[in-house]
Amino acid sequence: MADQTSTVSTGANAFGTISNNHGAVIGSASGTAHVIGTQTSYSNYYYYHPVRPETPPSPSCSIPFRRDLDFVDRKTLLDQILEKYSAAPAAWIALVGLGGVGKSQLAIEHCYRTAERSPETWVFWAHASNAARLEQSYQDIADRVKLADRKDPQANVFKLVYDWMRDNRNGKWILVLDNVDDASFLLEAPSASCVGQTNSLEGKRSQPLITYIPQCQNGSVLITTRRRSAALQLVEQRDIIAVEPMDKSDALALLQKKLGQQDSSEEVIELAAVLEFMPLAIVQAAAYISQRRPRYSVQQYLEDFRRSDRKRTSLLDCEGGQLRRDWEAKNSIIITWHISFDYIRRIRPSAASLLALMSFYDRQGIPEALLRSCAEEEVSKQGQDKPDNNDDDWAEGEDNASQLSASNGFEDDVLMLRDYSFISVNINGTLFEMHGLVQLATRKWLDVHGKLEKWKQQFISNLCAAFPTGNFENWVVCQALFPHAMSAAAHRPEKPGSLRDWGSLLYRAAWYALEIGNWVEGGILSVQAMEARKKTLGQDHEDTLWSMEMVGNAYRLRGQWDGAEELFMQVMETRKKKLGADHPDTLTSMANLAMANLAFTRKMQGRDTEAIKLMTQCVQLTRHCLGASHPYHISSSKTLAGWEAEEVDLLIDLNHLHRGCYIRCIR
Repeated sequence: MADQTSTVSTGANAFGTISNNHGAVIGSASGTAHVIGTQTSYSNYYYYHPVRPETPPSPSCSIPFRRDLDFVDRKTLLDQILEKYSAAPAAWIALVGLGGVGKSQLAIEHCYRTAERSPETWVFWAHASNAARLEQSYQDIADRVKLADRKDPQANVFKLVYDWMRDNRNGKWILVLDNVDDASFLLEAPSASCVGQTNSLEGKRSQPLITYIPQCQNGSVLITTRRRSAALQLVEQRDIIAVEPMDKSDALALLQKKLGQQDSSEEVIELAAVLEFMPLAIVQAAAYISQRRPRYSVQQYLEDFRRSDRKRTSLLDCEGGQLRRDWEAKNSIIITWHISFDYIRRIRPSAASLLALMSFYDRQGIPEALLRSCAEEEVSKQGQDKPDNNDDDWAEGEDNASQLSASNGFEDDVLMLRDYSFISVNINGTLFEMHGLVQLATRKWLDVHGKLEKWKQQFISNLCAAFPTGNFENWVVCQALFPHAMSAAAHRPEKPGSLRDWGSLLYRAAWYALEIGNWVEGGILSVQAMEARKKTLGQDHEDTLWSMEMVGNAYRLRGQWDGAEELFMQVMETRKKKLGADHPDTLTSMANLAMANLAFTRKMQGRDTEAIKLMTQCVQLTRHCLGASHPYHISSSKTLAGWEAEEVDLLIDLNHLHRGCYIRCIR
């Protein structure tokens, strides 16, 4: 039998021909078959119905956070956002501010309001802290709008979403890029070696990620970031909205909502103020209090908060509450800032050093001159002190503190700290300011790294060198530096040398305070200075004696007669033993401090005769030892004359007028 070749037609089989197959061809197969010894070749085609396209979804609001029913309408900010988008529907806008100030919360509320106001607008949320999270967010958007090929592992999801967004037939949209603290990953082109490798994110794209965010008339972008420099890489300066802490009324409203308005308004106002109207800190505190009721109250929180730095940081370290924050963002405002501190320390150690130093000053009016003088000291010390072997990365920060001395280096450090909103400057650019909670977080961060004492000592040394005596001609300088001295009073150092400087600083500050009539703070500072000098210099040291006299003077001014008399007598007796009765310091002590003040004391207690006798001795001693023209003698003579004439008001006036005469120069 001859070989016979047959072809099986499309749709045919051994049972006959199927003529009504209308399927689509997607592939074929060929092979051979033996029929009664005859080789038969055939081609076989497969057909099935195509996948039905998914029904396009309707526009929706797709953000990963529930709406906050306790949201406080900071109208000026939400109105600014709306105004900018109304003026330019395709605008890119950036919300810039300190971590925990409420940027993301504003973005969330704006999204929900946009959805209510314009239901035909798509609202998308993208986590933009890094490329991997942005890719996942784009994948979620692709799933939301049901893009074809989105499940193809070879597909570039950025390109798919980009093409969909720029097609105005798909309607209007707004995209939130949340937490863009580092914009470099958006701007960098993929490396040439990775392009084409479909198993990596970079391999699937051939251009920077920023190019996959359409700039088209049907879409707008809202960015949140802590860094102004990051915002400026993406938007124009005019499109940046600065987000500051809440004003008093908004902060009070937020705290009352979170607490359920179960506490007195006075306590709530006070708590909002100590938390510096910072939204995240307010929500944290409210959660802490609410979880512990009824065994805890706002008043107890305030008492704990004021107890010490350690207790304050403990309270603000506690995470809690439904804060509507990304899982990468911490619910503790302290931890939130520590993450930024670590980043600054890693990329610019000198800026971290500047932040560390500034954290000890009063939060307002920090003079540039003090910071620059510190920089010069750091330069002179460079190479003298070896860093700790067990903390190399922070030691690198100490070595790099020399960058502060160079003008450009200092300005770059300031720029970085301003970039993160950790510090601000006044209109003239010569005074710096920090949020008190940022200072607290910085000191906690230093404590964690074992550097708290080091920077405390640097701060005290710096301020001690700048603070002058309390003489009238120095009052302008003293007035500017006094708040920083009060801040120093709360940071007693441990090292003896630094404790000695601390005592001198507080002595000068007390001198100024007493001179201007600030007897309460002057008294507190003088006592601290006296105790520090007793510890470091000893009871009989001349500087300690002058501190004791100052405390006695402060006691007298406040009507604490017994305490003043005791101190004056101790000083006088000590100087007699050490220096002799004829030494000028002894005479000054006797005439102008011990005797004069004791005379005043006894006069006020009604012992006129003895008081006049002591004052007469005072006048005679000063005339004999110091001369008739000496200010101390003139002061004593006028006092005695007024006393004898029983002109009490005159005596009080002279007391204020001449008290500078018997406060000696300090060392």
